[in-house]
Amino acid sequence: MTTVLRRTDVSLDGRGLTCALLHTIVRDGAHVTVSPTGRARAEAAHRVAVELARQRPVYGRTTGVGANRGIDVESDPEHGLRLLRSHAGGAGPAADQQAGRAMLAVRLNQLAAGGSGVDPALLDVLAEALNLGLTPPMRRYGALGTADLTSLASAALCVRGELGWNGDGQLPAYPLASSDALAFISSNAATLGEAALACHDLTRLLSASVVITALSFLAVDGSTEAYAAAVHESRPHPGQRTVAAELRALLAEADTSLPARIQDPFAFRAVPQVHGPAMDAAAYTDRVLTVEMNAAGENPLVSAAERDVFHNGNFHTAYVTQALDSLRAALFTTASLSVARLATLVEPGYTGLRPFLADGPPTSSGVMILEYIAHSALATVRHAGAPAALGSAVLSRGMEEHASFAALAAQRTTEVVPAYQVILAGELVAAVRALRQRGITGGPGRLGDAFRLASAVLDERMADRPLADDVAAATEVLDRLPLN
Repeated sequence: MTTVLRRTDVSLDGRGLTCALLHTIVRDGAHVTVSPTGRARAEAAHRVAVELARQRPVYGRTTGVGANRGIDVESDPEHGLRLLRSHAGGAGPAADQQAGRAMLAVRLNQLAAGGSGVDPALLDVLAEALNLGLTPPMRRYGALGTADLTSLASAALCVRGELGWNGDGQLPAYPLASSDALAFISSNAATLGEAALACHDLTRLLSASVVITALSFLAVDGSTEAYAAAVHESRPHPGQRTVAAELRALLAEADTSLPARIQDPFAFRAVPQVHGPAMDAAAYTDRVLTVEMNAAGENPLVSAAERDVFHNGNFHTAYVTQALDSLRAALFTTASLSVARLATLVEPGYTGLRPFLADGPPTSSGVMILEYIAHSALATVRHAGAPAALGSAVLSRGMEEHASFAALAAQRTTEVVPAYQVILAGELVAAVRALRQRGITGGPGRLGDAFRLASAVLDERMADRPLADDVAAATEVLDRLPLN
């Protein structure tokens, strides 16, 4: 399987790429190599593809594509190149470098899974591009969830030397064969790469949210009864049980012996029941994306084992769209609970402190503005939660009459990451201020470590002042909170 050989060396073999490992490649700049087993699979598929294309029609190799599938192109050696040139580019804003790196890494891993039939030398070309920090020019619009044709066609033209790579330096032109054109671009690698990075980010933020919830819980003297094991074993959803167990572990070394009320508002009492589905949705999305990034989801699929070619619908990414749509919907529900906890932190009836955790004259605003910020960010999460799967499209003279819109789902999932960061950061700023004012440090365990970590970077001044720097500092801390 794919292994991290050293902190900065990742070998891709078409079997073990994960969202976390893609994060290491794209953002940490890990050095990428191609495993011998992945290369062998690609070589075997290539031999079968070349052999069978001499014997029978193979979509994209010996025929046109889409509505032109019935046209024989064997006498047209430039067909594939024209396909790349006509499909390259997309439109709209340029995609960022991370999106380009993610696409290249995913496509390289997919090719190592075998099944495309492309020239195996392309694996080394893509690895070299990644290691040099090069990315193809890509635009945001052009994919519907049935292959990222525009972005991958641009990458193919970069490989051939017809387009320039983005980044410092260039690669020597490689003569990508015309017959390999469709096989190379028939992939959702750009969508999967973007989705995987967003899934990785949201998974970590969802874990951080539990720690922040526990800090807020201490500030309002919450009741731990709602997190008791007996409660969650009576309705044993996986995420619900996990969240409740994590809250019990975090609060175990803090003084929670004197709850302030017989039961808390939903913002605390129902955390396992609301946050659990988001954790489950993230875990499911991670599984779906792991399958997709390691799949030979090619059309046509070249099977070296069967020595055959199968025309199929594995290009369709309904699984991805449904998973991402569900994740964003679940994220909104738990993000709204964070905003509700912020409301309790500024209310004297829950903390025993001044309104808005203010200090100074009676009219001081304290952290009042954090509620406005949080609701503004929550509006972004709510808007992005609209299901991408509700879209439809009929293309290529009716031949392609359905689309998953996974690219849109991935883009919307990326959009909610910074919004959710702001929501959690606002709650963290308020929780730390409330705990400071009450003289509570969270105890000697992980929760105390989280308080000390956040407290070290958050301004201690309580007087009215701009809080933008506090929110920014809290955002930076989110990735460093002690997670389970």
